[in-house]
Amino acid sequence: MRAVLFQMLALAAAFSPAFARNTLSQNTQPMSRPEIHFTVSMPKPYTHLLEVEVRLQDPKGLSPQTSLSMPVWTPGSYLIREFERNVQDFSANNSTGSPLAWSKTDKNTWRVETAGQKELVAKYRVYCNEFSVRTNEVNDHHAFWNNAALLMFPEGQLRSPSTLTVEPFGDWKIATGLPPVTDKTNTFRAENFDILYDSPFEVSDFTVLSFEVKGIPHRIVIDGEGNYDPERVRSSVKKIVETQAAMMGEIPYHDYTFFLHLRTNGGGGLEHLNSTALIFRRFGFATEPGFRDFLSLVSHEFFHLWNVKRIRPDALGPFDYSKENYTKLLWVAEGITEYYSGLHVRRAGLMSEQEYLTEISNGIGSVQKTPGRLEMSAEEASFDAWVKFYRPDDNAANSQVSYYDKGALLGMLLDLEIRKRSGGAKSLDDVMRYLYTEFYKKERNYAPADFQHAAELMAGSSLDDFFNRYVHGREELDYNAALNAAGLRFAPAAKDGPSAREKAFLGLEAAPDGDRLMVRTVYQGTPAYDQGLNTGDQIVALDGIRVNRDSLNERLGERKPGDIATFTIFRFDELRTFKIKLGGKIDQNYRIVRVDNPTDAQRQVHNNWLSAPYDQAPKG
Repeated sequence: MRAVLFQMLALAAAFSPAFARNTLSQNTQPMSRPEIHFTVSMPKPYTHLLEVEVRLQDPKGLSPQTSLSMPVWTPGSYLIREFERNVQDFSANNSTGSPLAWSKTDKNTWRVETAGQKELVAKYRVYCNEFSVRTNEVNDHHAFWNNAALLMFPEGQLRSPSTLTVEPFGDWKIATGLPPVTDKTNTFRAENFDILYDSPFEVSDFTVLSFEVKGIPHRIVIDGEGNYDPERVRSSVKKIVETQAAMMGEIPYHDYTFFLHLRTNGGGGLEHLNSTALIFRRFGFATEPGFRDFLSLVSHEFFHLWNVKRIRPDALGPFDYSKENYTKLLWVAEGITEYYSGLHVRRAGLMSEQEYLTEISNGIGSVQKTPGRLEMSAEEASFDAWVKFYRPDDNAANSQVSYYDKGALLGMLLDLEIRKRSGGAKSLDDVMRYLYTEFYKKERNYAPADFQHAAELMAGSSLDDFFNRYVHGREELDYNAALNAAGLRFAPAAKDGPSAREKAFLGLEAAPDGDRLMVRTVYQGTPAYDQGLNTGDQIVALDGIRVNRDSLNERLGERKPGDIATFTIFRFDELRTFKIKLGGKIDQNYRIVRVDNPTDAQRQVHNNWLSAPYDQAPKG
């Protein structure tokens, strides 16, 4: 075995007392705290099994019964994921190895009859073959896990410290955000279970890129091969860290780890207190748009170290790991973080103003084509994340809106509204700094009213109308009213020029499934929706001639609004025919351009917002 590559500093230095106190569980303070130690081993990683031993010791004797529970979700991913389903081979013994009686009391709790024993040694195995940033994967290549999906907690002990020893396979290295126990090999310490569960592990023959910002060590732990340029990745990530630290005014940790997993497909990220787990396309670095996608992912997850991990919405810490933790503030926690992801890439000089404004335009276009934007408010989308966002159905586009997407646009609108009302003196940056100082540093979580109050302090006036219409309510977002503050406007640009003709419009999205063309989405209020086509239909022919996705689009492009199109479909294996009267629509791109005759105030807001001279903004 090889020693841990990256030595962490003591936990008391790495995490502020404010966080440690605020992440304590709501469980009742126990009468005594047993010593808790975990051992995680992987003797046969190709079986996808991690072996876990949890050892509880109390010289005064354990309680008559000791319950061990597996979390059912992990913070940052708002869905009950039932991690206990992967547990097998549970056993319990005393210090001499004699078995102790145990039983399951609910889906995720094992109760052991400890009867005053001074030591409990429980063992179990966890099947780890689900690769994502929020789950576990173990194979002959690597081991990556989230402790919330692996380690049980003793009932009533979520605020207790624990240690964890990793026994790696072969000569694999170990990376984690937890600090090591200096006198023990491959052993790490957490001050409580909220910190333990917030610290993933990568165990493999990974690559490391290191850099420092303000003397603080950062590393990028890379699992997998790809077409990245190491120096470009290192320097670009460093610029993002520097840019965000400059905005917030300080760095609230003593080390930081980016876990970067490179795979052929997939993507995503999950934030942690002094680390983040990222998945990115292994061959996605070569093009400029691909590299910007990577930087935006890094920027989003890194900004979470302030927004969510320290500036915490009402219900997000201390955590209840046995059930949902509801909040109406995910549009702030995730949406405003998404707003800042691109903005910080721009401020770091890693994206041009034109590229950034194009990203905003694309984001607006994505939300605007979603009928659900008028059916669900930002707060409703946040609160219902547990039952809707991670479980979209075929009607999701018509009934829901993403708190990421709408929240990001609300962040932009609110930022520009504050800049306009304050005469350019304040911005959303000041809101985030205020929340950091007044809530995180004062050991408090913030509620929806607190966020609005902070925004109003910076704007210098009431924002009731803004919040009632766009946050609590479901009104259409007024992009131009906001962009005007920066001397910009959201302008439709017809694909075929100013004289673009109205084209035939059906109102559905279809995708190939093998040799079948399947309807995936039917948008509310369109000819397809109103005249009877459904998701799940297999489109066989248009006007009696077989079509695939390309030929369907080509032939619809030949039609005129008002034409009757005859669709032959299979629905539940029955051949059916629908005559659809096509609607009309002008295909348009949208772009953000300068207004005519901007004022000095508009120029100033623009320059401060985008860190670019107004004259470089795109012309209309």
